[in-house]
Amino acid sequence: MPPATRRGFPLHAYIWAPFAVLVLLVGAVACGVNYLMTKSALEHAMADANERISREMLEKVEDMVLPTQAAVTLVSHSSLGEATTLAQRMARVALVRDALGTSPVLQSLFLGYADGSFFYVRRVRDDAERGPYQAPARSAYVIQSIDHDAGAAFGQLIFLDTDLNELARRPTPDFVKRYDPRKRPWYMEAIAAGKLVRTEPYMFFSDYQAGETIAVPTRAGSAVAGGDFRLDTLGQALARDRTTPGSVLAVVNAQGQLVAIDRSPPEWMSAPDAMRTGLLGKPEDYGLPVLSSLAAKVVSGSEAAVRNELTTLGGKGWYTSIGRMSGGVGTLYLVMATPQDELLRDATRQASVGIFATALVVLLSLPLMWLVARAVARPLCQLTDEAEAIRRFDFDQPFRFWSPVREVHRLGETMDKMRNTIQQLLIIMRSVTAESQLEKLLPLLLHKMQNAAAGQAGVLYLLDGDTVRPAAALDAQGRDIVQEIGSTPLPEALSLIVAAVRDGVSRTGYVTAAEAAQAKLGPLASVMPCFVAAIPLINHRHECPGVVLVMRDTPLQTAQLAFVDTIAGLSAGALEVRELSAAQRDLFDAFIRLLADAIDAKSPHTGGHCARVPELTKMLARAACEVTQGPYQSFQLSEQQWEELHVAAWLHDCGKVTTPEFVIDKATKLETLYDRIHEVRMRFEVLKRDAEIQCLQSIAAGEPLPIAQARRDAEIARLDDDFAFVAACNRGGESMSQEDKDRLRQIAARTWTRTLDDRLGVSHEEFARKSRSPARA
Repeated sequence: MPPATRRGFPLHAYIWAPFAVLVLLVGAVACGVNYLMTKSALEHAMADANERISREMLEKVEDMVLPTQAAVTLVSHSSLGEATTLAQRMARVALVRDALGTSPVLQSLFLGYADGSFFYVRRVRDDAERGPYQAPARSAYVIQSIDHDAGAAFGQLIFLDTDLNELARRPTPDFVKRYDPRKRPWYMEAIAAGKLVRTEPYMFFSDYQAGETIAVPTRAGSAVAGGDFRLDTLGQALARDRTTPGSVLAVVNAQGQLVAIDRSPPEWMSAPDAMRTGLLGKPEDYGLPVLSSLAAKVVSGSEAAVRNELTTLGGKGWYTSIGRMSGGVGTLYLVMATPQDELLRDATRQASVGIFATALVVLLSLPLMWLVARAVARPLCQLTDEAEAIRRFDFDQPFRFWSPVREVHRLGETMDKMRNTIQQLLIIMRSVTAESQLEKLLPLLLHKMQNAAAGQAGVLYLLDGDTVRPAAALDAQGRDIVQEIGSTPLPEALSLIVAAVRDGVSRTGYVTAAEAAQAKLGPLASVMPCFVAAIPLINHRHECPGVVLVMRDTPLQTAQLAFVDTIAGLSAGALEVRELSAAQRDLFDAFIRLLADAIDAKSPHTGGHCARVPELTKMLARAACEVTQGPYQSFQLSEQQWEELHVAAWLHDCGKVTTPEFVIDKATKLETLYDRIHEVRMRFEVLKRDAEIQCLQSIAAGEPLPIAQARRDAEIARLDDDFAFVAACNRGGESMSQEDKDRLRQIAARTWTRTLDDRLGVSHEEFARKSRSPARA
């Protein structure tokens, strides 16, 4: 194995690398500083956003509380607090309707009485809010009422439209059993405080939604007026305040329960029974580990330490923050979590832009050295690739080359010429190898050599003893004129041809029109006088079977003549192979004809059958090929298939060579080495003797003589008739009727008596065959 080649670096790399490294280092430092500064700015912006959102959330809560407080205070000062019957309360529904209209977040207004009565008015805006009550389609308000009369409680639902017209009324006995306003937190807190109170967030009994209630005792103290407002608007505001698409914002209470979140709850929590144990469910129900972690810190009291803290959960970085929202009753906490990759996306993008800018600076800062180095190195790389393509004999891609360096450019031109020479030589080799017929190969060889020498006309001569015979000829227009050029004795041919044949090397010279006419080249007078090259075709036995004449306006250069000599050598080899192949085919054809003649001679009465079948077969095949319609319209035979048909037709009876004559020329059907009809006749004779013996035995047994003789004569007559039929069949034609076949089977079924063992005196093989079955008695 040759030693490993030592690999180095390209020339332009030594010029460009030091400066590129320096610029890259400066650019990397600049990108790093820019990234860190952008990261710090984004983190401060996120902290400011957390503080802003916390303030806004507190303001939104206060915006929901103040209108609700005003509406509840208005109802508490009305005469509804002293109403004792449903009719009295219904007469003042317009007041409640107007109070509900003062706040878009106010969901309902209600009064709970000391005797357990309850009057609840809720606004329903769409079918989703009407659904839990099964309210009519035009319902705008739902009234939930509990009346106590004579110690009995009666509950019902009343549905009103926007004009407070009653649409429907439905009793609710189950609601009376389950609900007592005096046991609700808002009632008890308001009675205990004696003033307006605000509950902590909890689940509403009516629709299981999270919210707060504001309640205040009436002036007489006989009832408590209250109003509900839902906190789902906080979740909508949180969704609008997300800093990134993957951010998580939520409001939790001190117990870690969700009061508001920036996304919808899971589907399995949409059923009321699924939400009775909490406000908006547990943080872990949302599949967000970071939310569960922050809620746990609120419960543990360590929320003050979480200020823009970087936490890693589940392999993902989060910037987390917990803000305290003081105000009203209880304390709420705003928890925020932003994915690190989303928050720093702009910083990362800026860093990427900085890296790109640095790379661009590298390319732009060293243009001169880079271009100069590449101008020298690129042509060398192209030459390397082209040399590799030539090594693989890949000539599909055109070769375009230019170099500012003179020596490199000359090297490229030389390699291009070498590439074209090798390609042209391969094309000629493929063309010559692909042509199998000698009569087509000779014009092809002349055409290829004429093109290789850039000649105007040419003639290919074959030597036949002392005569040069034209085998192919092309004039200046490329027409085949071989029939117009005659054979010439070698001494009378052009002197260039004589010298080329004698010396075995190519000869060039100037030929006049008179010399051409003397050499019987008159059809080529249009190109005369001209320079002529005589190239001998030398085979491997150093013989010259032919000469090629190439005619052109200018003399052949040495390089062109050497290339044409190479092609001539290849052509001579191909010509010799085709001649040998043709001779082999002729020998094979002569052999099969000899075999067919022998078969015809063996059976002279067939009248030359083996010689006539090939001619008839070819006539049928030609007729099928000439048909233009019908089932054989697409039938065509190639040259190889014609040759196969020729061989098959001549050898169709070749088996007769080994077939015995008594089989081929048998006169009767039973004839082999002898006519076996004699064996059949002998068996019939035995059957007739058996009939005679049977007759004599019957007479001896006392049977009347006439009867026994009549039976014998009938049997003998039948046997004679059967034998006559068998003998006629033996000399019959090639076919038999079914009736004759059936009669032969009946005759063959007759038996005769054998008294001698048929195993005696037979050959060993026949004895072995008979021994396979037991001997017959």
